[in-house]
Amino acid sequence: MLTRVADGPAVVVCNTCRHSAASPTDAAGVRGGARLAEALRRLAETEPAYAGIAVQDMPCLFACGDHCTVHIRAPGRIGYVLGRFAPTEDAARAILDYAAAHAASAEGKVPYRDWPEGVKGHFIVRMPPAGYIAD
Repeated sequence: MLTRVADGPAVVVCNTCRHSAASPTDAAGVRGGARLAEALRRLAETEPAYAGIAVQDMPCLFACGDHCTVHIRAPGRIGYVLGRFAPTEDAARAILDYAAAHAASAEGKVPYRDWPEGVKGHFIVRMPPAGYIAD
């Protein structure tokens, strides 16, 4: 049930997330999470600023009330689950910009002033890394 992936900075995207609060799929019948995963992967593969951020997708992050959900994580850092995104390139860019700042931070705490506008209001939960709690 578990698949081993690289243990580095990553955006884990729910590839089965709904397209929006009102619809599971877009007009072509593709789920929103699959569209967001495509956009994240395309940017991560073509933009040098995102070279160190892996895009990993999996079915269901269990945040079904918050469509197009991602988990931003890196070893030894606080992790975050964000959702309620439109499955667009703009959203993917904001997510990856935040993930890059998160990976560059000491503990996963990115100052609010450095948050991309596109992630503000999308945070659902933060999780301490294994063996720690956050102050």
